[in-house]
Amino acid sequence: MSRADVIRERFRRSFQLNRDLAATLDGTALGSKLPGVPSNSVGAQLWCVVGARESYARAIAAGAWAGFSCSLDEPGDPASVVEAIGRSERAVVEALGGVEAHSDQQDRLMLDLLEHEAQHHGQIIRFLYALRLPIPDSWKERYSLD
Repeated sequence: MSRADVIRERFRRSFQLNRDLAATLDGTALGSKLPGVPSNSVGAQLWCVVGARESYARAIAAGAWAGFSCSLDEPGDPASVVEAIGRSERAVVEALGGVEAHSDQQDRLMLDLLEHEAQHHGQIIRFLYALRLPIPDSWKERYSLD
């Protein structure tokens, strides 16, 4: 398997995890914050995932960072979140497909985005446990959760 194939496979796995998560969250869950500590909401976590995907997709295609923006206007609306998760996934897939020979900078951007996704997975796991939200089976399997 080539390096590009490995990277694409890792993105596919992360994308599937986020799709599985988004499918389980209602508006109450998306608006929930961690109790007793400074916290944003579950929806705000996913807003950042969507924005990073969109921003990094542009950067990967251009070969350089071009700033952060996010198209998800309603991070508390389940349908909007599911749609934005899918749209941002497609943007990354398109950016990855448009790169024939990755530059070092593009490799760094791809790895930064994968790192960002994993970082949010860790944060979201804390939300799922603390808020006693259902944990998708794919997350249980990937991260050995109970």
